[in-house]
Amino acid sequence: MAAYIEVTRPGLLTTVQDLGRGAQAPLGVSPSGAMDSLALRLANVLVSNDEQAAGLEITLSGPELLFPSDAVVAVTGALASIEIDGIRHEPWTSFLVEAGSRLSIGGCLSGCRAYLAVQGGIDVPIVMGSRSTFIRGGYGGMEGRALRAGDRLPIGRAHKLGRGIVRRRIPPRYIPDYAVSRPIRFIPGPQAEYFLGEAVDMLASSVFKVTPQSDRMGYRLMGRPLERREKGEMLSDFIVPGAIQVPPDGQPIILMADCQVTGGYPKIGVAASVDLSYAAQKKPGDTISFCAIGVKEAQALWRQREQLMKRFRLANRLLSGDAFKR
Repeated sequence: MAAYIEVTRPGLLTTVQDLGRGAQAPLGVSPSGAMDSLALRLANVLVSNDEQAAGLEITLSGPELLFPSDAVVAVTGALASIEIDGIRHEPWTSFLVEAGSRLSIGGCLSGCRAYLAVQGGIDVPIVMGSRSTFIRGGYGGMEGRALRAGDRLPIGRAHKLGRGIVRRRIPPRYIPDYAVSRPIRFIPGPQAEYFLGEAVDMLASSVFKVTPQSDRMGYRLMGRPLERREKGEMLSDFIVPGAIQVPPDGQPIILMADCQVTGGYPKIGVAASVDLSYAAQKKPGDTISFCAIGVKEAQALWRQREQLMKRFRLANRLLSGDAFKR
């Protein structure tokens, strides 16, 4: 019988996610995928998966999972308690869950989304190029919905089996600290002509609160209104995760993983891709600030992160836990 994980308690909102359907955007398909893609990628590297492998995205309060057979897992992202049959385990580290054991993940203490990767990946069917759950559309993941008690999640066959990958860890200096307050860097535009001249400066100098109306589609923010020069709507055009739309009330919206692919609200800026993972760890009531940067700086930040991921991928191929610790 194929290996699987049984859900005994689903948590507040736990879904199957991989890196999404970005390639399908020209066809009108929402990108979906992990909100904090960096955390999922690192969890997959720790258990020797391809970075694209599907794992679990855990929101605010985690699940309890029964493992009928041995499995190697890692939990990254938001800081939360991790216990196997009552014994605590560390995040950002790979560890063995023995057959018959129960893994419990508690409430998030810092950040709001944790990620669980299991060696072999969650092997649900691929829908439009991805295993990601898109709840609004009712497809992907586990029947297009959040997990429920009694669900059985199939585990794929690992490329390299064995316990040699247990106790790998991400070096502490590379672990994001979601409790530290820092601005989200953004590139101004592309519809700057729709706003009064000081609007971009106001965005970069104000503090906004994440409202309860925020979700995986977008974060609705509340703060000083950003005044628009043009009060009417523009023709809908292409939008991507990270786009900062401004509706008529002047309160910005950061589009996130489940965003639509076109929209008619003008965009005052686009968040740098490297900062979307940090933004994804914000919850209602948290504050967000912004800092304007140029395209070249955003590209340099992206290259810097991908060079780091290249190092971790090399360590993965070497199958050396020590390579993760230096």
